[in-house]
Amino acid sequence: MSPEPRVSARTLLRDIGPYRQPKVARSAFELAVTAVPFGLLWLTMWALLDAGHWLGLLIAIPAGGLLLRLFLIQHDCGHGSFFRRRASNDWVGRMIGVVTLTPYEYWRRSHAVHHASAGNLDARGVGDVDTLTVAEFQTRSRLRQWLYRVYRHPTVLFGVGPAYLFLLRHRLPIGMMRNGWRPWISTLGTNAAIALVAGGLIWAIGFKLLLLVHIPITLVAASIGVWFFYVQHQFENTHWDRDEDWTFHEAALHGSSHYQLPWGLRWFSANINIHHVHHLASRVPFYRLPEVLRAFPVLAMTSRVTVRESFGAVALVLWDEQKRKLVSFKEARA
Repeated sequence: MSPEPRVSARTLLRDIGPYRQPKVARSAFELAVTAVPFGLLWLTMWALLDAGHWLGLLIAIPAGGLLLRLFLIQHDCGHGSFFRRRASNDWVGRMIGVVTLTPYEYWRRSHAVHHASAGNLDARGVGDVDTLTVAEFQTRSRLRQWLYRVYRHPTVLFGVGPAYLFLLRHRLPIGMMRNGWRPWISTLGTNAAIALVAGGLIWAIGFKLLLLVHIPITLVAASIGVWFFYVQHQFENTHWDRDEDWTFHEAALHGSSHYQLPWGLRWFSANINIHHVHHLASRVPFYRLPEVLRAFPVLAMTSRVTVRESFGAVALVLWDEQKRKLVSFKEARA
């Protein structure tokens, strides 16, 4: 990874301010060009499967990409950045949550914790990928080291893990069960809405076809989404500090990546690849993030991660506090 320029995160946060204003017509357009094609692909997949054509399962790939984009619109609603009015953000976010199987208020609160603590070694554990330091890993028992190795294996991180997260974990407010009634209302209310919609679809098309349509689409979207989330924080020269040295601005700008993606993937991922700017100024709507890069070219060169580098990041599993970078198990042993 090439050296990156050092910039004043606080100054940039101030200068980015004008880009925080959403454009309501543009937001409505982005929602329409995502939801309508998703619905059409969903119906096409159902029609093909109903006719016995397993080729219809291939449609789960583009449909999963659109479902991921819907989730990221829900994500912007959670930050209050998609519409100007909070009520508009909240109700659109709740409705999308029924499709993405993600309870809106519960996820919004846990994601806010992630933004407030990303890169803080003393505040890990909420809304992030579990990451140990080299010293922590070395002091663990062999069983716990083995469990961590299993957790960090790609088949678990990008296969089993996303399925568990969206199909099972989101059914209860895990991690917030003692945080009052709001997380419970969010998860149970979403579950009830999912049950109502699913019940109607089961009555109309049958239980088996519903599973063969929505579950594959969800798994595709979940795996791709977790991959993006992983690359956006788990790269070699990411930024972690202990609480006494941690600052929000530096952690946002240098602990989140600028993932270099081709245009098509940027569209499906709703520009979430410009993650360092998003963490620095989360109220900027996703469709205005490229404007920020054009206005502040230094940001285009900050925390860059190429597609090739991102694949290598899968092996980086431990934070080395002396070298101040992520390292592999092999490097940690050495």
